[in-house]
Amino acid sequence: MPAPEEPPPRSATEPPPRPPKSAFLDKAAYIAAPGTVAIGLLYYFGNVYQRAYYTALGVIPEDLQFSVQAMLAKSPDAIFLPLWFLLVCGLIVLLVLGWVGQSLSGPRHAARRSKVILWLLGSGLALLLLGFPVFFWEKILPTLPGGWAAQFVPAMLVALGATLAFFAVQLRLTHDGGTHDRPGRTGDRLWQSGGALLLGLLTMTLFFTMARYASMAGVSNAVAAAQDHYRKSQHVVVHSRVILQHHARDIRYKDLGDRAGPYRYQYSGFRLIAKSPSRYYLVSKTADYNSTKVVVLPDDDTVRVELS
Repeated sequence: MPAPEEPPPRSATEPPPRPPKSAFLDKAAYIAAPGTVAIGLLYYFGNVYQRAYYTALGVIPEDLQFSVQAMLAKSPDAIFLPLWFLLVCGLIVLLVLGWVGQSLSGPRHAARRSKVILWLLGSGLALLLLGFPVFFWEKILPTLPGGWAAQFVPAMLVALGATLAFFAVQLRLTHDGGTHDRPGRTGDRLWQSGGALLLGLLTMTLFFTMARYASMAGVSNAVAAAQDHYRKSQHVVVHSRVILQHHARDIRYKDLGDRAGPYRYQYSGFRLIAKSPSRYYLVSKTADYNSTKVVVLPDDDTVRVELS
């Protein structure tokens, strides 16, 4: 039996062989696995929510040094409602547009399909032009009707316009593309490039909208907690070596005298809203959002803090 022939030696100037596509895809999956992307998004939205929440209460977010687990734990409060809304809307849009595409398939609907493609493309681009300036020009937002609609209607117009235009591109490529001449192939590549741009625009719009919602939800929940007089926060009694200088109202002060040892000054009526590695952030239990005065105490031997 003859021995198999060995491949000829490769020249020193010859470029190395390219790795197979599967190896490249495997490496790309390691870098941007779906689970990694999901965790990164949850961390980002949780971070946006936490920063907005504590900034609204007058606390420095960078001083709190939240862990990754804390950011991930807060992300459902930030994105559950908009994610549910977007999934439902996406399902409805896919069902409707899928039914439209199925009803227009076939050579006998070519003329009607061309009209629908032009209508979808024109409507999508019109919505993009209508929502884009408002979406990125913050000065227009105060002139719109108040509330959350002013923040999200422009973004939804951009998302809907990108969706309609992208479906027009897909309808064109699925039913009217595929010609064998060179100009047709060039036209298909242009339509594919336009579809990729529209899909990227839709993704960025949804990402920006989710981040804006997370920030507004953080501020809204902070205001609600303050207006409820911080009832869900822990009660705090402070024992101090020295007299505290603060502007919080309805704080009861008592001098226990020498019999109390070094911590002779007692302050009650505080609530704990945040704890950093080196500081306590306290407010009065009767304060609301407009009258909140944050008292910052060092976490050292000058004070002893009781939590209940």
